[in-house]
Amino acid sequence: MAGQETGERIGALLDELAQRAGPEARDVADELVRCLMEFYGEGLARAVRLLRSAPDGADPLAVLTADELVGDLLILHDLHPEDTATRVGRALDKVRPYLGSHAGDVEVAGLDLDADDGPTLRLRLRGSCDGCPSSTQTVRWTIEEAVARIAPEVAHIEVEGMTAESAQPALLQILPHRPDDAPGDAPGEPAPAGEPDGTARWYELGPHALPVGDGTTGVTEVAGRALLLVRLPGQLYAYRDHCPLCAAGLAPAVLDGELLRCAGCGAAFDVRMAGRGDRGHLDPVPLLAEGGSVRVALPGQLLGAGP
Repeated sequence: MAGQETGERIGALLDELAQRAGPEARDVADELVRCLMEFYGEGLARAVRLLRSAPDGADPLAVLTADELVGDLLILHDLHPEDTATRVGRALDKVRPYLGSHAGDVEVAGLDLDADDGPTLRLRLRGSCDGCPSSTQTVRWTIEEAVARIAPEVAHIEVEGMTAESAQPALLQILPHRPDDAPGDAPGEPAPAGEPDGTARWYELGPHALPVGDGTTGVTEVAGRALLLVRLPGQLYAYRDHCPLCAAGLAPAVLDGELLRCAGCGAAFDVRMAGRGDRGHLDPVPLLAEGGSVRVALPGQLLGAGP
């Protein structure tokens, strides 16, 4: 159907909707069409910008698929060169460094692309940090975020060993916002009111918030909560700025190799192993670093928690 014919057909359908359901339904439909037009318009504009700025000899398809929004449009219309299983594998490879800090790993138990309620990914967690108070849930948040970014067509993720009560909401099949201006991406932007305790909100950290150089730490505020960032060779870690033993902040803590020693009580915690200590456990915060950006997730209960 040609562009003009498509536009005329959309107008006719909107008129028909107004006649059947009333003017309020027509207003909602008009807004939906505007949002879709903006979504596709931004995708086309970014595709043009990417191709214009691509270096000589670059593969145009590789340039386009590297961008999240354009890649999502290609997936939506079955034009992406990589199949779902390949992209799921890439997503899991991105989170394995984080899973390793929880003494765990993840493997694909199955991928059902023909499930009645949408493509379903089944995962199996192995050795995920026994004794970590938030390990299983934070690991799942990290996995879901990575998969949503690279394989957004996956509608559901099932993790073996997790009960139905702990299951998280289904992933969106189309990102509702541009990846660089999604609500919650800006440092300090508050999460929506009434967010359930069992959900996580992802925020992007600006470069100024990150510790510079291996063996350094820094405290930054995200959505009103203080987080401790620790940079070790090859990896960046995030924890709640709170000692579980003396309740002191960790800004003055001393980093001794991979052990973080609280300045208040002297307790030591293993940074690489999700904050394990002999007498307590730091609260780890999911962190994903890729493409020059760093994102952290704050669960609903932490957003509403005290100091």
